[in-house]
Amino acid sequence: MTEAALASAPASTSTSPTARRLWTRSRGIVLAFVVLLAAALVIAAVRSDARHGLLDPRSADPSGSRAVAELLAEQGVSTRVVTTLDRARASAGSDTTLLIAAPDLLTERQQTLLRTATERSDGRTVLISPGPPSVGTLVPGVTADPAVSFDSTLSPDCALPAARRAGSADTGGIRYTTGDPGTDACYPSEGLPTLLRVPAPSGGGDTVVLGAPDILYNDHLDEQGNASLALQLLGSRAHLVWYLPSLSDDSATETGTQSFLDLLPSGWLWGTLQLFIAAVLAALWRARRMGPLVPERLPVAIRASETTEGRARLYRKVNARDRAAAALRSTTRTRLAPLVGVSPAQAHAPEALLPALSARLDGDGQALLPLLFGPPPRDDAALVSLSDQLDALEREVRIS
Repeated sequence: MTEAALASAPASTSTSPTARRLWTRSRGIVLAFVVLLAAALVIAAVRSDARHGLLDPRSADPSGSRAVAELLAEQGVSTRVVTTLDRARASAGSDTTLLIAAPDLLTERQQTLLRTATERSDGRTVLISPGPPSVGTLVPGVTADPAVSFDSTLSPDCALPAARRAGSADTGGIRYTTGDPGTDACYPSEGLPTLLRVPAPSGGGDTVVLGAPDILYNDHLDEQGNASLALQLLGSRAHLVWYLPSLSDDSATETGTQSFLDLLPSGWLWGTLQLFIAAVLAALWRARRMGPLVPERLPVAIRASETTEGRARLYRKVNARDRAAAALRSTTRTRLAPLVGVSPAQAHAPEALLPALSARLDGDGQALLPLLFGPPPRDDAALVSLSDQLDALEREVRIS
């Protein structure tokens, strides 16, 4: 390379980043990311055998329900899975059992539409563990008790043929109350049933409310009378439609004419109001009370002439000759009062200041009344003349 090329080449400095320095700076972030990634993989591996396909008749996992579907198929009952409300409503019929796997996941509007479609279908509707959010809408007259059953295996203790043939089963879960005398109340726990069969008002159909899903799980089907009870409840019709509510269902997002505030629970509105009141009270409590002005040292010393010039420009910009004249006269009176023996409190009183000036200047004090207490000037020239006269008066008093 020539000397010119060497001279034009950029010289490397000791501060230039190197691979070693970059690694030293970023290794903490990289190691933290690796630890988070490893933790996520471990959690995913640990939970990989969790409740996949919960109550899904296509799933062979312990919490799935494929075994029930296969046993029903051997008895000639077809099982079809639907994930939308429209398909579930269209499937309701006299030869169909509609199973709703998670009623509490449905919105109130979905619950109302589903009840309208099933109450006159003359088919059977099976609700799996409906709680307070759904049971009152899907099955009017039935309420869910807040206290669940502590016993998982219960005896029928009712006249329902399916329950009597099945015997003890794992139905312990949510307990229900109803005032309908025609309802079959089975598998009681501490006096409240965990299984109800509610006849439809129209005639041949009915609704089965099951307080626990255990009898449908693959790993519990061979225990107690679970298999017998499940097959009898789900196999009374030729077709079984298994409704698994899905978040992708368009009906779950339809709000009709409801506004955003209508969608909020009443508790949120009352809570927001309480927080607003608490914020106002806290602001009043912490607010500073108005008191006397406290002098504060300015961070920069500003000359008096600059302040005077700045204020004068502002007065001139808005044609405030009256304010400028009042400021000049007030300042002059304040400086003249101690020179003629008048207290500062009486500096702006003509009856006190003018006689003192008259005695000091051996003249008529009333002649100074227009100068010190007169009307505002008509124009800028008159304002300048007033300023000169006030300066001349102050010099004369100081000399005398």
